[in-house]
Amino acid sequence: MDEKDLKIIEILISNARTPKTHIAKALNVTETAVRKRIQKLENLGVIMGYRAVINYKAVNLVCSLTGVDVEPEKLWIVVKALKEMDEVKSMWLTTGDHTLMLEVVVKNVEELSKIHERIEKLEGVKRVCPSIVLDVLK
Repeated sequence: MDEKDLKIIEILISNARTPKTHIAKALNVTETAVRKRIQKLENLGVIMGYRAVINYKAVNLVCSLTGVDVEPEKLWIVVKALKEMDEVKSMWLTTGDHTLMLEVVVKNVEELSKIHERIEKLEGVKRVCPSIVLDVLK
């Protein structure tokens, strides 16, 4: 990975819908070169996907940023199970207060309660700490 790859990543973090022609101009390379570099970054797992930032309140969805504490020896079993849950939109392995942080998106608080109960019942989960997102500010 070189400086051009890092610049592509920086641009995509800012706006994943930036046209490849704009990226090419910023890097002083061809659009084809940008396409190849992005494909390479996707194949390497550096770019894992593209998402819209949603104002959940505006579309009547409920989002929770949920901390999950896991027994260390069960971590990858829990991660695998969480990856299979459609409601879990993003997942990060973290240091600090919780082993995992999840972005959970559902239709209502009742569904949120049910998904958190499912997570609590996973073998190896010690504690689930949800924080409901009130508003998306950035």
